[in-house]
Amino acid sequence: MATGHTDPQRRERILAATLDLIADEGVAGVSHRKIAARAGVPLGSMTYHFAGMDELLREAFGRFADHVVTVFDAHLAAPDGPEQAREAVTDLVHALSEGTRRDLVLTQELYTLAARRPAYRELTDAWMHRSRVHLEKHFDPDTARQLDALVEGLILHRALSRHPHDRALTAEAVTRITTPSRLSR
Repeated sequence: MATGHTDPQRRERILAATLDLIADEGVAGVSHRKIAARAGVPLGSMTYHFAGMDELLREAFGRFADHVVTVFDAHLAAPDGPEQAREAVTDLVHALSEGTRRDLVLTQELYTLAARRPAYRELTDAWMHRSRVHLEKHFDPDTARQLDALVEGLILHRALSRHPHDRALTAEAVTRITTPSRLSR
């Protein structure tokens, strides 16, 4: 850790420590003192870098959302055609549901914060929009919106179940949402 006035990574350490603390103790367990201790910075750094807890939480959760969108991009940037896109979405569900406990907890903490404090919904709205932009590269906007909700639900169910469903069920659900229905005559 750098000493004195020059510590270019201090702000980044504060943001990382905030997310780590939220993952461990929830938003309710976060305080300037706890974050400063975890980041290894003087307590005064908190108010130097952030006007208050709301600004810190917004930026930290914004960084986390960027991370998740990067995962979406990694899975959905390359597919060529609907079949490859369906397979990529299935891979995405399994990658995120089998990912770190930290990411699962942070996602749910952000959703809970947005449910309790509407001002945070701009973060969740932006996140959902960015996810749908990736899905809309392969599917029409209505299908992308439905698929985005399905992905969230499948990830949560797989991550929290003691007996998570298999890849075949995920692939079937994705196919059902993304295959245009033919009206019977």
